[in-house]
Amino acid sequence: MRGRFIVLDGPDGSGTTLHSQLLSDHLQKEGKSVLATAEPSTGVIGTSLRAMLKSGELSGDALQLLFTADRADHIHRIIEPALTEGTSVVCDRYISSTIAYGEALNLETAWLENMNKKFIQPDVLIFLLPPMNVIMQRLAERKSNESLETEDLQKRVHAAYTRMAKENPSVVVIDSSGSKEETANLIWSATKSLVP
Repeated sequence: MRGRFIVLDGPDGSGTTLHSQLLSDHLQKEGKSVLATAEPSTGVIGTSLRAMLKSGELSGDALQLLFTADRADHIHRIIEPALTEGTSVVCDRYISSTIAYGEALNLETAWLENMNKKFIQPDVLIFLLPPMNVIMQRLAERKSNESLETEDLQKRVHAAYTRMAKENPSVVVIDSSGSKEETANLIWSATKSLVP
């Protein structure tokens, strides 16, 4: 049986990294075969992207092209082989990130969607969407920030995720402003019946 593909996405500071790992750990404790992964990936393109995000030296369109190239490599090397083997995959960020951040950088939504339309779609897509004041408070507490973590840009990113959630009723939207345990329980409730 093919594994399930679960994606957690949302603005910076929404908790996608923490909760992707917590969900993976929970699934493992339940005896499920699961792989935790993230974008940018740990591949050659993804590793370079992480360094570029800190410097902020790339144009918006170049950045999203690289994110999409990394995604193609990530699917080929990591995601698809795991799903084919029957392992479920929990991914921290995916296509929605490219669209949300691309829109926030004033790129055309149709162009961003077209670049990503051939990729496999998640079985479960969860947006973590706390209020903007919570996001900015969390980003302010970080020791260092990437080039895309300014308040103005994050407001546009938040608006893009909100728009996508309204347009796609299959997206599970969770307000992750509560405690770690509360958010983890909401995510578990949304996914537990879907993983074989």
